[in-house]
Amino acid sequence: MKRDFLLFIIAILLIIAGVFFGSGILELREIFSSPIAELRFIRILAALVIGGSLALAGMTFQAVLQNVLAEPFTLGISGGAGVGAALAIVLGLKTLTLYAVPFAALAGALIVLALVLIVSRNGANGAESLLLSGIIGGTICSSILMYLLSAADNDELANVTWWMLGDLQSVDLDLLIFQGIYALIAMMLLFMLARDINALSLGHEQAFYMGVNVRKISFILIIIASLLSAGTVALAGIISFCGLIIPHIIRRLCGSDHRQIIFTNFLSGGIFLMLCDIASRSIFMERELPIGVLTAVIGGPVFIFLLNKRSSNGNLG
Repeated sequence: MKRDFLLFIIAILLIIAGVFFGSGILELREIFSSPIAELRFIRILAALVIGGSLALAGMTFQAVLQNVLAEPFTLGISGGAGVGAALAIVLGLKTLTLYAVPFAALAGALIVLALVLIVSRNGANGAESLLLSGIIGGTICSSILMYLLSAADNDELANVTWWMLGDLQSVDLDLLIFQGIYALIAMMLLFMLARDINALSLGHEQAFYMGVNVRKISFILIIIASLLSAGTVALAGIISFCGLIIPHIIRRLCGSDHRQIIFTNFLSGGIFLMLCDIASRSIFMERELPIGVLTAVIGGPVFIFLLNKRSSNGNLG
């Protein structure tokens, strides 16, 4: 489609811009020789993959849970990841291997997700039960995280805080490739299930009468979206609002037919996070802004605007 092709071109241009621009502007002759160019290329690719993954996860959660406020961390994934990462840092596991924090974050996110699904009986008690279980799980994890932060020394506290604000500086290339491959697989799976997602977004009862195995499909979609979210947290920490506002905007501009908006969501989420990444490196030359702070500063007012517009129009948009 023309829309997706245009977004693809914009994404390519932003990748190029992300290599040239940052705390300093690289010259053309430095692109293939400077280690800075390589680091910038990895992090701008990370922004594309992470932003796209979060947008896909948010789109899926909002459809399955029938809640426009649902986002990638609704089911307590961010809380579990935060506890896992904090434990790895406080216990000194980070000194043993570079993969300690991302793997601990991934493990924490998946453990909390499993507990939430068990408590809600895989969503058999309805979307409300799933949402409430996720909120409770996230609240418990937040309390544990606060205790760990209180017990951490200054260096550990700084590491945990920076990670929780989102950090694209230290993205590992191997983990990024793995997340990129999974994002492509997730997109293909979501395309295959797009008709079912459309039915679920109309309501679980309506989807049942349309021949959808609601419990089975909902469980599959939740797992797909949760793994997308958990992977982004393991890569770069907690980045808010990207998975919340992008699906809203795409639904408003492009409609709610998920057969048409899956790739659009991925590219739009990636473009949004790439723009935020370039801005976070360029606004203050001396000190980089955490990307999670910038996405919240931009995403918060945008989301309030969308909610107000939705209320004035009297629809869920």
